Amino acid sequence: MKSSEKGFTITELLIAVSMIALISSSAVMVIFQVLHGTQRNNDYLTSVRQVENAGYWISRDTQMAQSVVTDNLTFPDFILANWTEWDAGGQPIYHSVRYFFENMIISNGELKRYHWSSAGANEETLIARHIFFDSDNITYTSRASYQSPMLALKLTASYENVLESREYKVMRRINY
Repeated sequence: MKSSEKGFTITELLIAVSMIALISSSAVMVIFQVLHGTQRNNDYLTSVRQVENAGYWISRDTQMAQSVVTDNLTFPDFILANWTEWDAGGQPIYHSVRYFFENMIISNGELKRYHWSSAGANEETLIARHIFFDSDNITYTSRASYQSPMLALKLTASYENVLESREYKVMRRINY
């Protein structure tokens, strides 16, 4: 542009508009990736939390158990565990825990824990949501197998488009 003229040439305007469009589209792509990645990470963390919470509770009960049953259970039952503890007066307190599926939608449901004790406890607790169970899908389904004294456990959570599995090997206590 000459110093005596005011304004921009069409070429300068086209270059400026092109640069603004390029910068804007890049910024939009970055924002989309961040938001999309955040949602994917949230879905992944939801799946991981559900699997780990279920693994914690089942491991805890299995370690205390004197007997664990995984075979010949009918759906919705998943695992049964029993143990005895003694109160301060030396009297036995019997415990029984049943893990079972509820509210199944397609192959996803809630894993619940029902705890009964001779001392009066009758508690049902939601352990995890989005637990994947499909007996026809050997690869991803949640499953448990008990060979004394070890429980082999695979738990899978399915949330949105994320499938997350964890495997546990839990030793029950040795009875003396």
